[in-house]
Amino acid sequence: MISRDYLLLIAGMALATYLPRLAPLLLLSGRQLPAWLREWLDLVPAAILGALVAPAIFAAAGPRRLELLRPEFLAAVPTFAVALKTRSLGGTVVTGMLLYWLAGKFF
Repeated sequence: MISRDYLLLIAGMALATYLPRLAPLLLLSGRQLPAWLREWLDLVPAAILGALVAPAIFAAAGPRRLELLRPEFLAAVPTFAVALKTRSLGGTVVTGMLLYWLAGKFF
């Protein structure tokens, strides 16, 4: 049987998860945001992705240290160039997977 404490814990976690998502939706719906804010918000997903991916590309596990001859980094540089040149998500993903596989074979 589920105790009252667990139900309160789940309710608190749900509130902590959904309130930060719901508040901007309720407060900003129907309002026109300034152009600078819309442009700034467009950059948030790329910044989050960069923050998640950069440590995996540039640093080794354990005590963090910079290693540029890692397969992840060797595959990321040309993959980034392909992404900039082609602007194709599918081509970039296939290129990255192929280069990562090749880098793992040789390094």
